[in-house]
Amino acid sequence: MESRRWKPQIRSSASLLNFSGGGSRASLIMCFIACLAWLYVAGRLWQDSENRMMLTSFLDQSRSERPKILTLEDKLIGCKGLGKRISEAEMDLTFAKSQGYLSSMSSSSGNKLLAVIGVYTGFGSRLTRKVSRSSWMPKGDALRKLEEKGVIIRFVIGRSPNRGDSLDRAIDEENRQTEDFLILENHEEAEDESGNKAKYFFSTAYEKWDAKFYVKVNDNINIDVDGLIETLQKHRNKNSTYLGCMKSGSVIAEEGKRWYEPEWWRFGDEKMYFRHAASSLFIISKNVAQYINVNSATLKSYAHDDTSVGSWMIGLDVTYIDDNRLCCDGTRQEKLCSLG
Repeated sequence: MESRRWKPQIRSSASLLNFSGGGSRASLIMCFIACLAWLYVAGRLWQDSENRMMLTSFLDQSRSERPKILTLEDKLIGCKGLGKRISEAEMDLTFAKSQGYLSSMSSSSGNKLLAVIGVYTGFGSRLTRKVSRSSWMPKGDALRKLEEKGVIIRFVIGRSPNRGDSLDRAIDEENRQTEDFLILENHEEAEDESGNKAKYFFSTAYEKWDAKFYVKVNDNINIDVDGLIETLQKHRNKNSTYLGCMKSGSVIAEEGKRWYEPEWWRFGDEKMYFRHAASSLFIISKNVAQYINVNSATLKSYAHDDTSVGSWMIGLDVTYIDDNRLCCDGTRQEKLCSLG
């Protein structure tokens, strides 16, 4: 009886031992897994910490290298400095032009000329030019001798709207034969571009020849060259002069009429022109031509050259010289010019 009771107890202990051994292995496995998890988490934390340190270092470096944030005051100071430099550059450019550093001024004699006379002409005026050359305007050797005396005379014309066409080629060929043209390469010859033509003529003539006076005259006008030279000699010592047959008058606002001004509304309710020299012939002194040359890009041109030039004179301290001998269509016997 005792042996039977003991055997079950032995089996119970063995099963207990078996149970205890399985639990230890499970615990070891769980501990091993826990260690791996801990190592993984620790590794990730260490890696994240290193990444944060690298990112912080990069941000600090970028912050030190990025441009300074400008305040409104900084911007204003910067703009003032830039504006000052631009203003100084413009003044230097104006001075350089006034001293002739940016131009090719020259004369056949090497001395300062008395006058450059520009005779406005057009593509269809070949016969008119031929008449001028055979009447009042010297040609060939006589033209060269006049230049030696200090007076340049040139027919003034722009280029055709269709550059290089038969009109341009005809003028180039005529100029090769006569050598008495001033061709305005940057000006397009057109009836409604008279104001711009004056701007280009005075600017180009000023850059090409160093003269005391610059004269504009139409090609249908005859000039007493000797009388004009004598008159200019009398005013040679004057600066800022504007000579011509001075007039004023109504602005033509009706389209289709002669002397129509498309921008008539600019001249006020009374539609009256300011004082200006008539279109047939007018004269400006060198420093006035210099002003036109320097400011040509901003000078407003109107439909007609005489009113355009007259508008440029309004804001300048110039001396107006009204000489009725320069009224080419007048009835006075003693005149320096007349209709051809």
